[in-house]
Amino acid sequence: MPPQKSTAQQTSRSAVSRQKPRRAASQPSTPAGLSPFEDELSTLVLRGCLIARDAVFNVRDLLSQGSRLAFLAIKDCEKELDQIERKIDEQMPGAITRVSEAKARELLACLKFITDLERIGDLAYSCVMQLQTRRESLPAADSKALVEMATLLCEMLEEVHQGFLTRELAHPKKVLHRDPEVDRVCHKLFQRHLAKADAIDKDHTAASPEHFAILLAAQALERIGDHAKNLAEELYGLSERRSLRHTGKKLVYT
Repeated sequence: MPPQKSTAQQTSRSAVSRQKPRRAASQPSTPAGLSPFEDELSTLVLRGCLIARDAVFNVRDLLSQGSRLAFLAIKDCEKELDQIERKIDEQMPGAITRVSEAKARELLACLKFITDLERIGDLAYSCVMQLQTRRESLPAADSKALVEMATLLCEMLEEVHQGFLTRELAHPKKVLHRDPEVDRVCHKLFQRHLAKADAIDKDHTAASPEHFAILLAAQALERIGDHAKNLAEELYGLSERRSLRHTGKKLVYT
């Protein structure tokens, strides 16, 4: 059943009503076991997860429907994530001095989270800037591939949100399993365009602007997947108290 709209989303993002964007199941709440000092920061991170997910959802909506409202929504998401990052940066020094070492680790995780989430907002906006005026001329195969990537990324970011809320390992594991699917679609799209580029070189003709725009958009989406993977690894660290960044990653993929 589609999640309901949370107070974290603003009117400009919910304006894409005809396509009924997915919304959070509830208003962002604080994960169990956090101290009062952490409540606001963790709630900001949860809000950021929802906003990043909405940004990518609207990328998919723009690609599939050509909605002008979706473009405005993505721009709004990018600005909101910037604001949340600034707020966390401002509050972190005071909050981290009032908690134990274990809780400080969780606060540092919040800082790492918002860094990746803010980059996701930037990349979503970069993607649609490449395609905003070219959507109508996109080849069907390329449009389908980009929509598939955005769909997978929406699912991954929803799992990130649920993982931060519940701290259950099932959610980051799903993200890590889906990331190679995003890479596969992206690489297939690149291979198709590289083959076209070879044909263009042989004909001594110039590549079209759409060719480069599609590749840049696909690259932006693939990098969103990389950031979602970073978030999943950070969730694993929060739950298991050990990092996947350097060792033990195979345990998650199996």
